[in-house]
Amino acid sequence: MPSSIPASVTRSTIARAARRKPLGTFGAVIVIAMLVMAVFAERIAPHAYDETIRGARMKPPSAAYWLGTDNLGRDIWSRIVYGARVSVMVGFATVLLGIVVATVVGVSTGYLGGVYDLCVQRIVDAWMSFPYLVIILSVMAVLGPGLLNVVLSLALIIAATSSRVIRGATLSVAQQPYVEAAYAAGCPHRRVIVRHILPNVMPTIIVLATINLGGVILAESALSFLGFGVPPPFPSWGAMLSGSGRTYMFRAPWMAIWPGVAISLAVFAFNMLGDALRDVLDPRLRGS
Repeated sequence: MPSSIPASVTRSTIARAARRKPLGTFGAVIVIAMLVMAVFAERIAPHAYDETIRGARMKPPSAAYWLGTDNLGRDIWSRIVYGARVSVMVGFATVLLGIVVATVVGVSTGYLGGVYDLCVQRIVDAWMSFPYLVIILSVMAVLGPGLLNVVLSLALIIAATSSRVIRGATLSVAQQPYVEAAYAAGCPHRRVIVRHILPNVMPTIIVLATINLGGVILAESALSFLGFGVPPPFPSWGAMLSGSGRTYMFRAPWMAIWPGVAISLAVFAFNMLGDALRDVLDPRLRGS
């Protein structure tokens, strides 16, 4: 049996990656913190997200209430923690669904080509010609607000935009000599796609998924701000900015500041992590 990788080698690899990509490492730390908050929200948050604390209406940040309280006496830190669960659920579910559809469309059109590629790509072009906000708001207006509907509407956008990039990567891989050698050896199309095309397109798919996570979190916050996101009382960072956050912005600015900081950190973290992964996984950007 092969021996396991020594812990010293793993630590040195992580330290070398942290030195080369400090912003990517910082983004990874924030992403891990978000995942921990989402999974263990009940243990991290000192109060329930809808718990009204008597006599604690619009209290400023203090030792008792780290980020202050809102106009209903709810602890903002607790609502930020539970809001991370919404962002993580929407982000990962949307990206998973959108990337799976984009991979099927991009790999199949790039590999098969011909009339199938022409017809599918013209449909994608027509879909991408509409402004994204118009598409999302139209879908949400028909389906109504809700977590599942937010995921479906955002996944449609990701599937269209990402399929073009994956198709381009598939066209490049399909011209490689090892793919032609697989044809010459008599490998069926299914085996060529699974064994040769997909593994070499996977770095592009991973980078697209990571970068799209930040955009999805920002889009979900915008939809919640407009009232099309997750319905109350479950907290969403965008919904916390809207409504009471805007109404009491000058009297209790922390009600709008902290949700905005959470959104900014999440988007920044996923973008930096995606850029670092792109540099690591793309052989043309690895350097010497």
